[in-house]
Amino acid sequence: MGVPAFFRWLSRKYPSIIVNCVEEKPKECNGVKIPVDASKPNPNDVEFDNLYLDMNGIIHPCTHPEDKPAPKNEDEMMVAIFEYIDRLFNIVRPRRLLYMAIDGVAPRAKMNQQRSRRFRASKEGMEAAVEKQRVREEILAKGGFLPPEEIKERFDSNCITPGTEFMDNLAKCLRYYIADRLNNDPGWKNLTVILSDASAPGEGEHKIMDYIRRQRAQPNHDPNTHHCLCGADADLIMLGLATHEPNFTIIREEFKPNKPKPCGLCNQFGHEVKDCEGLPREKKGKHDELADSLPCAEGEFIFLRLNVLREYLERELTMASLPFTFDVERSIDDWVFMCFFVGNDFLPHLPSLEIREGAIDRLVNIYKNVVHKTGGYLTESGYVNLQRVQMIMLAVGEVEDSIFKKRKDDERDQPAFSPGGILTPHALGSRNSPGSQVASNPRQAAYEMRMQNNSSPSVSPNTSFTSDGSPSPIGGIKRKAEDSDSEPEPEDNVRLWEAGWKQRYYKNKFDVDAADEKFRRKVVQSYVEGLCWVLRYYYQGCASWKWYYPFHYAPFASDFEGIADMPSDFEKGTKPFKPLEQLMGVFPAASGNFLPPSWRKLMSDPDSSIIDFYPEDFAIDLNGKKYAWQGVALLPFVDERRLRAALEEVYPDLTPEETKRNSLGGDVLFVGKHHPLHDFILELYQTGSTEPVDVPPELCHGIQGKFSLDEEAVLPDRIVCSPVPMLRDLTQNTAISINFKDPQFAEDYIFKAVMLPGARKPAPVLKPSDWEKSSNGRQWKPQLGFNRDRRPVHLDQAAFRTLGHVMPRGSGAGVYGNPAPPPATYQGNLYRPLLRGQAQIPKLMSNMRPQDSWRGPPPLFQQQRFDRGVGAEPLLPWNRMLQTQNAAFQPNQYQMLAGPGGYPPRRDDRGGRQVIQCGLWDEKHAAHFVLSHASQDTIFS
Repeated sequence: MGVPAFFRWLSRKYPSIIVNCVEEKPKECNGVKIPVDASKPNPNDVEFDNLYLDMNGIIHPCTHPEDKPAPKNEDEMMVAIFEYIDRLFNIVRPRRLLYMAIDGVAPRAKMNQQRSRRFRASKEGMEAAVEKQRVREEILAKGGFLPPEEIKERFDSNCITPGTEFMDNLAKCLRYYIADRLNNDPGWKNLTVILSDASAPGEGEHKIMDYIRRQRAQPNHDPNTHHCLCGADADLIMLGLATHEPNFTIIREEFKPNKPKPCGLCNQFGHEVKDCEGLPREKKGKHDELADSLPCAEGEFIFLRLNVLREYLERELTMASLPFTFDVERSIDDWVFMCFFVGNDFLPHLPSLEIREGAIDRLVNIYKNVVHKTGGYLTESGYVNLQRVQMIMLAVGEVEDSIFKKRKDDERDQPAFSPGGILTPHALGSRNSPGSQVASNPRQAAYEMRMQNNSSPSVSPNTSFTSDGSPSPIGGIKRKAEDSDSEPEPEDNVRLWEAGWKQRYYKNKFDVDAADEKFRRKVVQSYVEGLCWVLRYYYQGCASWKWYYPFHYAPFASDFEGIADMPSDFEKGTKPFKPLEQLMGVFPAASGNFLPPSWRKLMSDPDSSIIDFYPEDFAIDLNGKKYAWQGVALLPFVDERRLRAALEEVYPDLTPEETKRNSLGGDVLFVGKHHPLHDFILELYQTGSTEPVDVPPELCHGIQGKFSLDEEAVLPDRIVCSPVPMLRDLTQNTAISINFKDPQFAEDYIFKAVMLPGARKPAPVLKPSDWEKSSNGRQWKPQLGFNRDRRPVHLDQAAFRTLGHVMPRGSGAGVYGNPAPPPATYQGNLYRPLLRGQAQIPKLMSNMRPQDSWRGPPPLFQQQRFDRGVGAEPLLPWNRMLQTQNAAFQPNQYQMLAGPGGYPPRRDDRGGRQVIQCGLWDEKHAAHFVLSHASQDTIFS
């Protein structure tokens, strides 16, 4: 499903799930950068146990950002990734586990979408380069001024795919980064870190879910673990719900639209390449010192609380007088399943179901009306009851005709352009209605509208936007210049709003007659298989690495008659592609430079047996949409048998390095010297154990699995060489790493989609007023942090007068101008400060020895925290063992085991911290002044 559309719908319908993040920023004193101490309590009034990073959502914006200059080389990209992870870590502050998952080889069902994306990216990149060169020649021919063309190799984002040298180097850099943080950051001191790089098969988010599922099935799993997953994909919400963990939060960057972008020719703002006139650049600043600065702010993050979404869904899905017992967990599973019909990464959405038209609400209403006839739920632990699904689909099919007609009527009634924002038209006398907007600063509003108009011609200057960056329906959306009304829109030959729509659809989209019942049933069969495969993928793992939906379009809901008898089993024992094989399946010929020469030739040689897999051009069917990016790329599907047969001839040409990149790997676990597992792992290396060894759960918060020695391990007292030349080697390393494998189960094992015994639902968050916030056009602002009763504390007039006497305003000089770093700051600064104008990447680490760097406050596990809840639970075996251990690490990490079940008691989420908001006076001075008078439980925002 489309990420912006789904998130926009979800955030409007269930607004209270969103919480704005409180983020502490690093301070700088006397030119020294003071890092955030992540070992201190979380300023968001919540404590997370585990943080999972879907790394591809970090890699892409760091390597080819849209709102700031791109990194000059691969080294800068790696440092940008390190800094992004640091930001996320300092916001979330996990106390037990950090799991970093990079996309590995994907199932075949996903590879088709990857193939479409990469072919599109290649095509659009080449078209943009041709257009840029054309405009450049026109401007120079007219005597215009353009800066000299910068000669640099264009970064091909297609390299962010398993099997490339880039991904291999990224894995090495992340190993170095993890070792550095375990040595030098107190927030990482007691942390278990797992890295699943691109050599481990599976999509990043599904590797994370597989880990959670397998740990949940272990007797030592803490059912009240608080999970936090980072990623912007819409399916993460579904995956989080599918775990049935009571404490699950998603963190994602809040997209802010209309950030100014420089012209690709003259590097000036206010226009695009096609509108460039080659005018001389205006000087920025007295001495042009601001020439390279971009008017953009650092992105902010938001939390999505799935426990609150569960509250919403429980209320919405609760049904009275059912012929069976109501189970909220099963009903949430059915809701997740119904969302698949509006589109996902593996199946096209049904023609009659569009998110923006309220398709999910329509499905829920039909579900609640039909459920009395079904006699039970649609799904159970990832398996589909097709007989009940058929009832739902046929009920949708009965209203398909009216849906298509209403869609056409809405298009006719929609004005070509409707202003939004402060210019939104209102009825007379309604200016003070909740939906109206008043410009508190008209000049600023006018400037922002002008900048929007200049920087984003595809969107009207008055368009209002949601937090995900998608245009809001209350604002106007203006077509791109190339899609203007002066050019005719492609003719819609299907005309779903007219009689005979089904016959025309199958003829135009599948090139068959609608009367061909056998073919139509084949399409429906494949789609039903897809629904079963996707649900199994979300709840049980990959049912088949080979299966994929072999059509570009979906059938109609009314075609789902007789699906109850269709088989939904999958071939067992299938294996994933190897990395280089996947590259051959998803790359266009233009990205062949990432492949070995003889393999690359198969993509371009006219005599290649698989040359038809790599068309130089391809059609894009708008399929009723307005923009090309919304259309369907009509690419040929790759025949796996033909591909493998062709590759057999070139496999002998692989070098040892390429053969290594083409092999499948696994996860690696890292710990620092203070972690209870450190000595256990070190002993395994010292004894040279050759057989896999069980992970002792009592030493690792209940984590279970198998350890095996790593040939490229990070080991204590061995130098960890930096793969980035500008970052220094770790000469006094104390961290250690080892191969880690999740607990294994039989292929037919079923992970139960239930809330585990001992799990405690969080206290209800929603109040009666929360059910009404998404209605009546009222503006709603997310709360700050997880504490709903958080109240900012403002300095009174007496405090301001005192500050006025103590220090001068504005200049930044005076007694508080350059304070020394606080004594709690650890000495191992992560980055050296840069001199003004110095163009280099800051270096990691200082000359301090690692053992001298632990000078911050005691980590959170040593601080008194309040009990998680009430109720007696048995002490798990690994906690009993801790009480008898005499190891050096015992007092460091498990000093305060007092909660139910022996787990570290959790700090009260309503811990009474105060927020001091600084006014318009010098914020840095005020911060140092108030810090000297405030308690340690005071934070600034």
